Amino acid sequence: MDIAERPRRSALYLPASNAKAIAKARTLPCDVVVLDLEDAVAPEMKAEARGAAVAAVAEGFGAREVAIRANGLDTEWGAADLAAIARSKADAVLVPKVNSATDIARYEVALQAAPRAMQLWAMIETCAAVFHLDEIATCAQGGRLSLWIMGTNDLAKEMRAQLTPCRTPFLPFLSMAVAAARAHGIAILDGVCNEFRDLEVFRAEAEQGLMFGFDGKSLIHPAQIDPCNAVFSPTEADLAWARAVIEAFDQPENQGKGAIRVEGKMTELLHLEQARRLVAVAERIAAG
Repeated sequence: MDIAERPRRSALYLPASNAKAIAKARTLPCDVVVLDLEDAVAPEMKAEARGAAVAAVAEGFGAREVAIRANGLDTEWGAADLAAIARSKADAVLVPKVNSATDIARYEVALQAAPRAMQLWAMIETCAAVFHLDEIATCAQGGRLSLWIMGTNDLAKEMRAQLTPCRTPFLPFLSMAVAAARAHGIAILDGVCNEFRDLEVFRAEAEQGLMFGFDGKSLIHPAQIDPCNAVFSPTEADLAWARAVIEAFDQPENQGKGAIRVEGKMTELLHLEQARRLVAVAERIAAG
């Protein structure tokens, strides 16, 4: 993945049928807008929402990355959603309930008419998916697949597990998903936090996601954007250390060395790579 990969700290879900929410999203500091045709839209509103999503994307969202979440291909709306999205100006199509590499292949076929730059993003939200993570991730090689979003609400429902603030039943799956995504160069976002009134609870969950290695988090309310961006942005202390590492390795006496001492700590080339990525991400965030 490019060292200066696009920041995706905050990905806000919006019902594609809600024109007011869509207009407001153009003023919000989220990195990603996800126009939802699936869970947030009633069956009788599906066709109208599809047209609204395509029109909204054509109007644009500034520098924000825009995805449209389709209904699954196994639903009565999925094929029409994919056909419309393929002709739209969306950066990505987000598809639900992916269980295996076979599902990804079906979506690749459905998007054959789409511009090559259109990405395929997948929800990881089923029990079947957690046993096929590596298989699904290998589809990124030579295909459109570039990002996963965890669907912890759907996973909790399917497992009949309790989705508490600590998320204990899901910790192994979160860790495994991050590892599989990193192994195949896929970006990965944490699932939503249902608590949007208590932002301390939200922030704690976001910090847990950062600890696991997620690139950012999916959101259900605009109030969650600022704390989410803060958690997933490099801190001043992080950047100071990163710049010190880069400067130290750039010194003539350290050229060609695999490990050096920086501010009293043993620092290796892997830390240099991390430092460069951190600075690059900070620069992309600052550039908007």
